[in-house]
Amino acid sequence: MKKVQLTETVLRDANQSLMATRLPYSDYEGILADMDKAGYYSIECWGGATFDSCLRYLNEDPWERLRGLRKNLPNTRLQMLLRGQNLLGYKHYHDDVVEKFIELSIKNGIDVIRIFDALNDFRNIETALNSVKKYAKEKTIASGCISYTQSPVHTVDKYIEMCKELKKMGFDTICLKDMAGTMSPYEAEHLIKGIKDAIGDMTLILHTHCTTGMAYMTITKAIESGIDVIDTATSCFSGGTSQPSTETMFYALQQYGIDCGLDEEIINKVNDYFKPIKQKYVDNGQLNPKSLATDAQALVYKVPGGMLSNMIANLTDMHAMDKFDDALAEIPKVRADLGYPPLVTPLSQMVGNQAVTNVLVGERYKNISKEVKNYIKGEYGIAPAPIDPELSKKVLGDSIPVDCRDEDKKRTGEDFANAKEALGDLCRCEEDIMSYICYPDQTLKFLQNRKAQEENEAVYTIEEM
Repeated sequence: MKKVQLTETVLRDANQSLMATRLPYSDYEGILADMDKAGYYSIECWGGATFDSCLRYLNEDPWERLRGLRKNLPNTRLQMLLRGQNLLGYKHYHDDVVEKFIELSIKNGIDVIRIFDALNDFRNIETALNSVKKYAKEKTIASGCISYTQSPVHTVDKYIEMCKELKKMGFDTICLKDMAGTMSPYEAEHLIKGIKDAIGDMTLILHTHCTTGMAYMTITKAIESGIDVIDTATSCFSGGTSQPSTETMFYALQQYGIDCGLDEEIINKVNDYFKPIKQKYVDNGQLNPKSLATDAQALVYKVPGGMLSNMIANLTDMHAMDKFDDALAEIPKVRADLGYPPLVTPLSQMVGNQAVTNVLVGERYKNISKEVKNYIKGEYGIAPAPIDPELSKKVLGDSIPVDCRDEDKKRTGEDFANAKEALGDLCRCEEDIMSYICYPDQTLKFLQNRKAQEENEAVYTIEEM
């Protein structure tokens, strides 16, 4: 019997795409024991924007969250999304930082590390891959990821060559990451058949979004074409800018006679648990109805779900939602100017923020963000196509781009020493230091709050005695 397995995304990408990753651990801790019995290929529960969101918005220690997940999901693969040399931040880190982060991730409970580079510059994922292999446990999987997009320079043949390269590098599985949900059924058929012919029996995974309304058709064609694993979300957190529904795909696969290994009673129980949680965030406005809709125009804009929900949140905060359509229309123009980078973190935020700035200021590139300048300087890697010459000259002048890997390879240890010194007695462990290296301002504030809360609790306890 043919088998297609499912990765459940509600704990990470589903809520990241629909409500900008504002789902706290306390909301779902009560269902984890049941999810552990569901039979998922894996549960995507960490990485991506969860780290930032824990510290910035939820007053949570992301490492403590991971340990809680590991404790309550002992029999299920825990999966994270890692941005290669960017880790979970928005810039490149030195190789020693990347290696230590992966060591700690595996130590604290991660099994599957899905590694991508926003530019598909595979030099930027090599250190992460080598680190996974170095610290791997029995169930550890290094999954090489391709950021899928369409442009004049992104072709089926190009993607097939990328997959061959990922296999040669030593990845255990390969994932096609269609972050904007723009892959069509036609494209899926030709792409997946070509890749499967090239990589043989190596596990191939499809990650897509329902943003454009294409996902169910695309996944169906992908299954017919030989895909091994698909990403889905429990149905109340599916659709819109999220993934297709877990229960729906389970039902469809059953009728095809395809085994996906899921327990129907449990996956329905999981969805019932999340229904009131979703409603709570709809009612308080954190889950905007726009994120639940289908927007076929995303086939033009190539906007991923997380980028769209964040853009809505930011424009709402600035009382500028009237500029939403103009900002969307500006995105493909900025993307073309920057050499057609795939719109995935951190490039999606950089392109989206620059598009919003261009619209709000009323003049294109009057203000250029530091991140976009660094991208043009070459600090993120090699752009898929040449950057607009006028824009490049505006940033570089007569200078030439740098080689990002020259800086990444520096193993000075200064990042760790500086972080430890800055934190002082707030630091308890390596994980605190790593959080500070990734997000210094947010981590410092979180650790100060943690200390103050503990001191207040201690005073309270003494007074009660």
